[in-house]
Amino acid sequence: MREIIFDTETTGLDAREDRIIELGGVELVNRFPTGRTFHKFINPQGRAINPEAEAVHGISAAQLVGQPNFAEICAEFLEFVEDAKLVAHNAGFDMGFINAEFGRLGYPAIGPERVVDTLALARRKHPMGPNSLDALCRRYGIDNSHRTKHGALLDSELLAEVYVELIGGKQAALGLDAASQASRRGAGRAAVAPRPVPLPPRLTEAERETHQRMVKTLGEKAPWLKFDGGKAEAAE
Repeated sequence: MREIIFDTETTGLDAREDRIIELGGVELVNRFPTGRTFHKFINPQGRAINPEAEAVHGISAAQLVGQPNFAEICAEFLEFVEDAKLVAHNAGFDMGFINAEFGRLGYPAIGPERVVDTLALARRKHPMGPNSLDALCRRYGIDNSHRTKHGALLDSELLAEVYVELIGGKQAALGLDAASQASRRGAGRAAVAPRPVPLPPRLTEAERETHQRMVKTLGEKAPWLKFDGGKAEAAE
């Protein structure tokens, strides 16, 4: 199973007018990071950055001069995503911007069936909150001390760790299929072949005769008569 944990930083809060200025993502396969990432700074094509937004992510207009616009990175992003599930924190916000950018370029929108919202997962699992990314990092013991500002790639990397914890921790991320599980269950088991020469009997002939004489003394009191209809023969 392939999933892309992603995040956006934007010029503001209105997807109809504002633009994506940073886009980052990390790839998980069977809930394990593969090391493959996507990260781009994006020129908003004249759209000013809201001062409140800049205070959150720290990206200035000057930093975006000379960066590609969304149209120039769109094909690369789509190739990275392919048909994977998309996972984001407060996914409605990020997907609103992604689909708005796609719409401007004539690409079809990504449907909600492909999207996982970790904020919704967190609210169900921890209804008393808080459920911000920082709060979830603290809850699960994930080191986010280097996160002084929001950043699309850094936040995606942290969210990938949070996501695995939200869905059940590392054990839920083993991703073993039935065949590999069967292989693991069979590991270390060797086939047992019959002995080429049977072992000699451990009872001596004298011991066997003694046992048979004892059995005959039991008569109708023999316990095995209760189970075989009285047709038991002397056991050896």
